[in-house]
Amino acid sequence: MAGNHPTTVTRTTQVLGVLLALGAVAAVLSVFLEDSLIRSWAEHNPSVRETFEQGGLDAVKDSPVQIPAFAPVAVVLFVVIAGLALVLLAFVRIGHLWARTCLAVLVAFTALGTIAGLRTDPPGLYVAFAAVSLVIEVVLVYFLFHRDTTAFLREADRSGTPVD
Repeated sequence: MAGNHPTTVTRTTQVLGVLLALGAVAAVLSVFLEDSLIRSWAEHNPSVRETFEQGGLDAVKDSPVQIPAFAPVAVVLFVVIAGLALVLLAFVRIGHLWARTCLAVLVAFTALGTIAGLRTDPPGLYVAFAAVSLVIEVVLVYFLFHRDTTAFLREADRSGTPVD
């Protein structure tokens, strides 16, 4: 029952939902905006920059250089991270203290990956998505470690009875 959870656990669920929705949109956009991602990659990659400047995107696609598969990687990465986050959230919601730590570590690694991705000079839309996701991740960690969430998890952990 939702009534057994403090508001902070409900907010954690909602914020994670927003974060996953943003990730899903970014993954889907990587399919539709793959040319933009390739263009950005080519502009900043010394091995293909000259080819790109001389012949454009078609020249890069026709060159022997292996172009990264942005869309499949983005979709698979999203599915794996979302699945893991949802499983960990389910354990948090039933009162497992360890799951909060695991979910926070997953969020931290996701934030580090986001920051690392920004170093590659992605298209502006992805920079905006990254900035928004970093803010959402901070809010998520706030709710995960809020004193009400901590009290709920400790009580559930002490009682040994999962909360429905």
